[in-house]
Amino acid sequence: MIDGSLVFASPQVSFHTLAVDLLVAGLRRIVPASLRVRREMGVILDADQRPEPDICVIAAGADRGPEQTFYRAREVLLTVEVVSPESRTRDRERKPTLYAKAGIPYFWRVENESGRPVVYVYELDPATRGYELTGIHHDRLKVSVPFEIDIDLTEIDAL
Repeated sequence: MIDGSLVFASPQVSFHTLAVDLLVAGLRRIVPASLRVRREMGVILDADQRPEPDICVIAAGADRGPEQTFYRAREVLLTVEVVSPESRTRDRERKPTLYAKAGIPYFWRVENESGRPVVYVYELDPATRGYELTGIHHDRLKVSVPFEIDIDLTEIDAL
């Protein structure tokens, strides 16, 4: 749900699925024990906003069982959106604005560049409550926040 309206997922292109798989597997290999990696779960930002990011990293305590359908924004450390042709504006503009306003500290936007993922890494500026671009990663995603991350993005070729 975005802006109080239901948003239905469109069929995804192969790149979308492969990019999500690559990042989920990479994050799960290195995520600290105090965190969990989840895909396509609702995140309640406020009464009218419950988007489903492609990937989110949550506090381990936010995982309350197999029947759970959402997390609260305060439990989310990172959201990731893989941009698709049919969701371009939502993934590039609307969702990051909503995530930032809700106080989610980190956001990644993944774009398709000739079949390879390019990851745009953003960090929340607490003074403006907006995201600031901190890096653009082409072949390797290597960052030190929110934890040490090193993912070979070219591995998508083997999936």
